[in-house]
Amino acid sequence: MTIKPLADRVLIKPAPAEEKTVGGIIIPDTAKEKPLQGEVIAAGNGTKDEEMVLKAGDNVLYGKYSGTEVELDGEKYLIMRQSDVLAVIC
Repeated sequence: MTIKPLADRVLIKPAPAEEKTVGGIIIPDTAKEKPLQGEVIAAGNGTKDEEMVLKAGDNVLYGKYSGTEVELDGEKYLIMRQSDVLAVIC
């Protein structure tokens, strides 16, 4: 399945959550913090008021509660506005 975000929205694949153990105890997925970075998979064309500066392949940081989770072909993604992205990781 292919998805193309509209206007100033981007499709982001979140980075996998880091595996952490505490004294040999594995922390379950529900207790792990959500990653706050990911890779832009697709980007819209922008709007007449705001040009799209993000492009596919950019690694970005985003806010903790940003975006809407979607599942495509068994993979989890986020769709969010470009303004919800805090920074591009160089």
